[in-house]
Amino acid sequence: MINKLIRKIFGTRNDRMIKEAMGYVAKVNALEEKMRAMSEEELKGQTNLFKERLKNGETLDDLLPEAFATMREASTRVMGMRHYDVQLIGGYMLHKGRIAEMRTGEGKTLVATLAVYLNALAGKGVHVVTVNDYLARRDAEWMGQVYNYLGLTVGVIVANQSLPEKKAAYEADISYATNNELGFDYLRDNMVFDMSQKVQRPLYFAVIDEVDSILIDEARTPLIISGPVEGGADLYHAVNKLIPNLNRPTKDGPVDFEINEKDKQVNLTEEGHQHLEGLLVEAGLLNEGDSLYDSNNLKLYHHVDNCLRAHYIFQRDVDYIVANDEIVIVDEHTGRTLAGRRWSDGLHQAIEVKEGVEVKPENQTLASITFQNYFRIYEKLSGMTGTADTEAPEFLEIYGLEVVVIPTHREVQRKDYGDLIYLTQKEKYDAIVKDILDCYERKQPVLVGTASVEVSELISDILTAQNIPHEVLNAKQHEREAYVVGRAGTPGAITIATNMAGRGTDIVLGGNVKLEEELFLETNPNATESDLESIRERAKARQKEVLELGGLHIIGTERHESRRIDNQLRGRSGRQGDVGSSRFYLSLDDHLMRIFMNPKMRGIMESLGMGNGEALEHRMITRSIENAQRKVEGHNFDIRKNLLQYDDIANDQRKIVYQQRDDILKAADITNAVKMMREQVFSDLVAKYIPPQSYAEQWDLKGLTEILAKEFRVEIDFEKRLADNPNITEEEIYDAVILESERLYAEKEAQANMSGDPSQFRRFEKSVLLEVLDGQWKEHLAAMDYLRQGIQLRAYGQRRPEQEYKRESFILFEEMLDQIHYKTIRFLSNIVIRVESPAEEVQETLEAPTKREEKVIEGSITNMADLERIADEIGNISEEDGEACPCGSGKPYGECHGAIELTEEEHDLFHVGRNDDCPCGSGAKFKNCHGKL
Repeated sequence: MINKLIRKIFGTRNDRMIKEAMGYVAKVNALEEKMRAMSEEELKGQTNLFKERLKNGETLDDLLPEAFATMREASTRVMGMRHYDVQLIGGYMLHKGRIAEMRTGEGKTLVATLAVYLNALAGKGVHVVTVNDYLARRDAEWMGQVYNYLGLTVGVIVANQSLPEKKAAYEADISYATNNELGFDYLRDNMVFDMSQKVQRPLYFAVIDEVDSILIDEARTPLIISGPVEGGADLYHAVNKLIPNLNRPTKDGPVDFEINEKDKQVNLTEEGHQHLEGLLVEAGLLNEGDSLYDSNNLKLYHHVDNCLRAHYIFQRDVDYIVANDEIVIVDEHTGRTLAGRRWSDGLHQAIEVKEGVEVKPENQTLASITFQNYFRIYEKLSGMTGTADTEAPEFLEIYGLEVVVIPTHREVQRKDYGDLIYLTQKEKYDAIVKDILDCYERKQPVLVGTASVEVSELISDILTAQNIPHEVLNAKQHEREAYVVGRAGTPGAITIATNMAGRGTDIVLGGNVKLEEELFLETNPNATESDLESIRERAKARQKEVLELGGLHIIGTERHESRRIDNQLRGRSGRQGDVGSSRFYLSLDDHLMRIFMNPKMRGIMESLGMGNGEALEHRMITRSIENAQRKVEGHNFDIRKNLLQYDDIANDQRKIVYQQRDDILKAADITNAVKMMREQVFSDLVAKYIPPQSYAEQWDLKGLTEILAKEFRVEIDFEKRLADNPNITEEEIYDAVILESERLYAEKEAQANMSGDPSQFRRFEKSVLLEVLDGQWKEHLAAMDYLRQGIQLRAYGQRRPEQEYKRESFILFEEMLDQIHYKTIRFLSNIVIRVESPAEEVQETLEAPTKREEKVIEGSITNMADLERIADEIGNISEEDGEACPCGSGKPYGECHGAIELTEEEHDLFHVGRNDDCPCGSGAKFKNCHGKL
């Protein structure tokens, strides 16, 4: 009661923000006459004047009224589109780093130009983020006209661009891009081997179109760059054959598993465990007497779990489609296919086996980031959408973004009728078809929104059987989207769409005139202005006819889990003050109703005698459905928040690794860094074999001597030194190790400098350090994945999984840093530079890492594991002491296989000249002997 009174006196927070913006709108309007009186040159010259004023100490807020007025006038002159006052309010909110919720048809694309132009004056680059490549290109071309007019450059960032093209697009004042490409470019930038191969500038300001789709719907799945790993397919095939033998949940008889649709899990019962273990033993996948839950059978259990979910949770034509012998994921929120995306942790492979398509290898994460953490890197962030208010708490908590509901230019006239609830799905679909036929007979256009491809095809089949012409727009026909949506507002049009009704493209009553003109010009290139005018006149007549019929009618075939998706569907009707109507049809068998509605509802409806095509309609039921949706939204928010809690920990580590990477890339010389690593590695090594404050009797000098010779080629007999000097201290031993290792390294450096270019060796050091760092980071990400998968079990021990994950991931991270130092020093210590090689061959050898760098940029996976294997083999054998060659010849290693089976790339790295005599003693050149591939 008190809150209501306060709101009545002072207004809501939303009201106050709108009032604040109106003060600036008044200033912009006061400048309109002045801008209108400017010549072309004067108006275009405003951009340079604004930039000068910024250099002289003024702020963007100081320039806002004049910059907005300039953009409004330029837009009017170039595109014939003048910003309304409500659009100026939207532009102000975007500049202030807020989310502007604007109804469909209110011109969000034009609104963005105000904030984008103002912030582009700072010269730091502004990103306009869209949901797909088509919209990025369209909006850049469309709005680029006015930006170019005012002297600003515009770039488009899409997939599969060359490095120069992408760099140029990022260097532009304004860059249009998809959220996926921006995130992947950020990850790729942190995998390069040279600063010149980075494409992104520091992230300054982003305006996100369809912000709810990008920051909410897609935020449950992190962006991942991955590489293939071995194995898995045979085991999936074997397990897949056993799944149909399990007893499905029924009213009677044994039940082997329970399906939890709410959490998308399948849980084995006690009987199911025993039955499945028996099947696995029969199939030879499990040893007699072993448990599926033994630690050595976790991989098998992982495959079983994925196969169960593939069969009983993920449905064809709902969660995915099969196209061109591939499993293609369908976005549950937009209905679009996600080409190139794959479910992780083996789920995608399980579905491939289930559907009988080619099973592609599982992947290992090389780099990853969530959308939440990527977009929080921006100095300033803003967004716009038609539906954000329902998720306002999440936007504020996760991103610090306030949602402001912008008033409409004209009052909304759409009629939203109450939901009709039927007992069965058959009755519901009969009622939907009856509503469609009623509209078709009256020629009122209809948009039917479905939640899956399956339902859209079901309704299409019913209409086809009755010879009713219609269009279907789902994941299988997405390439026709612009054409279908352009025709959806014409008299008598029936359009069936899967969660994607015109996203990014308005449904114009009477039809999209521009699209119609373009199609006409394609077939009639010599068309006159008179021909085009007649097209426009016909469109106006159709628009008038549709308005008289009641505008576009929306039919929802079920309620979505998110109220936003329902609102998006409704929002396709009643744009810019047009008339329209909407109605949702539900049944007790719908996904949402089945999971969240009161189970007594069916009994109540049956007791009322319903079930003969009668529907239940009541505000109380509509409210209970909205409450169920709120529960689901809250559940999904918890999932995203949980994902973010874990990724925040990984994000702190990611920042450190990426910063170290940048420091290495920017440094011309990392000699000091290598020196510090060497000191740290040998300090730890000495402390391991000579514990601090211990007696000489406790020292393992033999072990220290062996590890130094084997791993680092540092050969010092410490047992002899102790015998010669019984008073030797651990500090003296450490100093001896450092002196000898530095002497050996200085020799290598001097030999390498015979090339005449000392910087080559410095570049080689950088390349080795970067490769080791990337290899260890990759392994660390895999370890973090495994840790997270099992960390929830700690809750049974009364411990908080998040805290446990934070503690253990920190330990893993420290171990990773130690391994980077150790492996880098070991690798550099084992490099052999042959003095007899001519200078040009030494130079070619030292350039080898650069060639590898180029391969990495093209997307290859680094070959660190192979390099370490060779380093181990070389490090394990000493040429000097005549140790026997591992080939079994009986000869000393130095006289036989001095370079064990090296490939061309590997012998470059270890400095065996191609034209040198082979170390095996055959007399042939290396390239014709053990240097052969």
